[in-house]
Amino acid sequence: MAASTTPPGSAEPSRPRTPAPAPPKPTWDPQDQSRQPPWLRPTIRIRLTLLYGGMFLIAGMLLLTIIYLLAAEALHEGSKLPFRILNANAQLTSDSCPGLTGTLPSGQFMERLEECTDTQRAIALDELLQRSLMALLGLAVAAFAFGYVMAGRVLSPLGRITRTARQVASSDLHKRIELEGPDDELKELSDTFDEMLDRLDRAFTAQQRFVANASHELRTPLAINRTLLEVQLSDPEASPELQQLGKTLLATNERSEQLVEGLLLLARSENEIVDRKPVDLSEVAGRAVEQVRAEAEGKSVELRGIRQPAYVQGNGVLLERVALNLVQNAVRYNQRDDGWVSVGTEAVAGHAVMVVENTGPAVPAYEVDNLFEPFRRLRSDRTGSDKGVGLGLSIVRSVVRAHGGTVTAEPREEGGLVLRVVLPV
Repeated sequence: MAASTTPPGSAEPSRPRTPAPAPPKPTWDPQDQSRQPPWLRPTIRIRLTLLYGGMFLIAGMLLLTIIYLLAAEALHEGSKLPFRILNANAQLTSDSCPGLTGTLPSGQFMERLEECTDTQRAIALDELLQRSLMALLGLAVAAFAFGYVMAGRVLSPLGRITRTARQVASSDLHKRIELEGPDDELKELSDTFDEMLDRLDRAFTAQQRFVANASHELRTPLAINRTLLEVQLSDPEASPELQQLGKTLLATNERSEQLVEGLLLLARSENEIVDRKPVDLSEVAGRAVEQVRAEAEGKSVELRGIRQPAYVQGNGVLLERVALNLVQNAVRYNQRDDGWVSVGTEAVAGHAVMVVENTGPAVPAYEVDNLFEPFRRLRSDRTGSDKGVGLGLSIVRSVVRAHGGTVTAEPREEGGLVLRVVLPV
């Protein structure tokens, strides 16, 4: 059996290619075709139309019924004869028409009877108008009260959406609306909001996981580098140039380790604190002051302040890191001569407050908010300086937010900053 050969230089016959698979369609479509047609869906417009139309119809029927009863009563009262015959001589008497009393000629009797009838009719119409106005006023009050209650029931899903949005705004992305009820515009809005929260939650979780994993992966090589450098520096036969190079590399490695630790702490502190215990801010601030005292004495910076007991529910380790970062920044970003740092704590109106104030260079007001961003500093400082890695205030803001508090900074007129941390008790 001979094998078929292809002449040299000739191209192989083209074979039919299988078409590439189509990309998967998104699982969520805001315009789902399985929904009911607009004229069959119990939309908010249809429900409000039926509700308020029914209310107007019921109010009109009640008002018509009341007017009918009042008119019937007025006609009943007005149809009574305004006089009575006392005897066979046609002697008349009347309580409502004094002119129809006694014996009257026929012409005069008819004239006075017409006047009396007109008077009675006017009195009946006036009484009917007054009672109708009173009935209308009562129905108006009842309609407004009923409309207020029904509007609250119709708009209650919006209140639920608002409460969930506020909880999400306080860094709790695990909350969902999960609105139940008819398939109307509010349920469609809540489902869209829940879908958006799912995507945001996945994005934030992936970001935190990436930062945490990257920080963990970087720890090992940095620790190995530090060990090798320390071993090299401990060699007595190393040349002075090699010793200087090792010290420079060791300082750079230490700075990289601080950066990794800061990123890891920043990723962990984004979540709300669940396991809370009583923590005294004065004790936390005192520990931070003692840890920075040696550095402050080396820079001739005085540490002072009154620290009163102020208890909060939170994580003591993270709160100590907040105080340490604030005090370290206040010492490092200070003036060279006669500088001071004041660290104070107090309990005020259901909140625990920690205030860190320092002297230092003047800070423009428009740059204060940028100080809380990662790797952001004043224009005169760079992230390559020896004052830190640029994550101190970012970690402070993240930890304070996780505790449900706020941190603010205000520039002093003489230079420096006043940083205020407010935590709920």
